[in-house]
Amino acid sequence: MATRSIGGLAREGGVSVETVRYYQRRGLLGTPERSGGYALGGGIRRYGDEDVRRLRFIRSAQAAGFSLEEIGELIALDATTDRDRARARELAKARIAALDAKIAELDAARSALRRLAQDCGRSSAGPCPIIKAFEAWPALETAPRDRLSLRL
Repeated sequence: MATRSIGGLAREGGVSVETVRYYQRRGLLGTPERSGGYALGGGIRRYGDEDVRRLRFIRSAQAAGFSLEEIGELIALDATTDRDRARARELAKARIAALDAKIAELDAARSALRRLAQDCGRSSAGPCPIIKAFEAWPALETAPRDRLSLRL
């Protein structure tokens, strides 16, 4: 039963009202008709349990790293009668590969910072290796990301 206002939906989904409206504009959430006209007590859009479920799905998929476009595709897959699990699995595998790449990039950055911090602690003479490395950063912006940490 649709009993929640947009504010109630937003609260239960852990987002702002503007985020709910944004998802509606993107086609990820439906926009219910206004109830009862515009008289006192009417004219309010009401949201139900399915809307809460969908909003939580969107937030969970975002937390897993899916883009809004990919989330839209997952929602569309869910709406089909013969749910295309192969496509959903393909999207998940692509997300896992992207997460693995990001983890490798973050590991490399951590290693580079660890090395710089150790270098910084070895001597108080001369320029700070950390500051020196970051001052050189603009020159490194065009370098491939996987080689960036090697140059720090």
